[in-house]
Amino acid sequence: MTLPIEKQAGAGPATGQTLLLVATRKGAWLYYGDQERRTWQTDGPHFLGHIVNHLQLDRRDGRTLLAAAKTGHLGPTIFRSTDFGRHWQEAARPPAFAPATDGGFGRSVDHTFWLTAGHADQPGVWFAGTSPQGLFRSEDSGLSWAPYSGLNDDAQYRKWMGSVQDGTPDGPKLHSIIVDPRDAAHMYLAMSGGGVHESADGGLSFTPLLEGLQVVEGFEPNDPTFHDPHCLRLCPSRPDRLYQQNHCGIYRLDKPDDRWQRIGHSLPAAIGDIGFPIVVHPRDADTVWVFPMDGSSVWPRTSPDGKPAVYTTHDGGATWHRLAAGLPGEQAWWTVKRQAMTADSHDPVGLYFGTTSGELWQSRDEGRNWQCLAAHLPEIYAVEAAELD
Repeated sequence: MTLPIEKQAGAGPATGQTLLLVATRKGAWLYYGDQERRTWQTDGPHFLGHIVNHLQLDRRDGRTLLAAAKTGHLGPTIFRSTDFGRHWQEAARPPAFAPATDGGFGRSVDHTFWLTAGHADQPGVWFAGTSPQGLFRSEDSGLSWAPYSGLNDDAQYRKWMGSVQDGTPDGPKLHSIIVDPRDAAHMYLAMSGGGVHESADGGLSFTPLLEGLQVVEGFEPNDPTFHDPHCLRLCPSRPDRLYQQNHCGIYRLDKPDDRWQRIGHSLPAAIGDIGFPIVVHPRDADTVWVFPMDGSSVWPRTSPDGKPAVYTTHDGGATWHRLAAGLPGEQAWWTVKRQAMTADSHDPVGLYFGTTSGELWQSRDEGRNWQCLAAHLPEIYAVEAAELD
């Protein structure tokens, strides 16, 4: 079943709508859902032909959009819109590493991969994570960016980041930038590869957070170089709890403990706990959704056995349940990237994910039933949801 879609053509949002921001291999789309999330209007494409890795709404003002984009001949940049995509302005100074000096590293940003708005008390502040791994900050709502924190050129962190040819299919990256909603000075980030790191001083310095995490057999678990977190999420209803989808399983961390607990072992053995996205319920810290992929020895990065399904836990990972009603029952070999699965804040929660084959899926009942919202898009890189006031 495909949901009703109408062409919006830049008509702008309405109060009470749900907005989906969809970033793809060949541009970006905006989808506006009615209050029941039954019918949708589409606005796009924006940046047709551009690689758009992330598209975010600034929930602090409810109207500013930032897009992390790249074209083959123009390189990586950031675009900003304050009118829901009617007009876009390119950053005067997009994220770029400092020029190499004597003893410097001389890296170039290949693409900006992740965008995170700053704390509610810091209007205009944004953070960006890049490939290769770098952390950048804007204080003017995305119009200009500068390297932030010492980790970009710190010799120890550079060692942990590894080579720019580290084997990650589209390059190593810094992602999952999280600002604690209670404290702007408390932050987390993840690097693929390079591990999970925590800051208590607003991102000026970071400390590895690796206790309990496994690595590929034969490598040293105490060396951040060999850790590959795929996605890190903070619980909105319990900010001292983190969930992580890792290259080596699914984990939970409950502060002040600094030791991760692997909670993915309770998934069916035939499915495993390897994947990329992880989504946390906005009001229930024990409820999480994941999208496992085939993690067998050659890592085909497809749905297990061609039968895609979401799995959920309602007890913090002690047990998991399969949610596949409405999804293809066979011969569906797509999967879901780390930024391409999200939730809204409705009751019941709406879930959304985009696939590597260009389909956008929706559930209005927390995953119990699924409908195809859109098909035939380019490969979907990221999906974000927001409710418009």
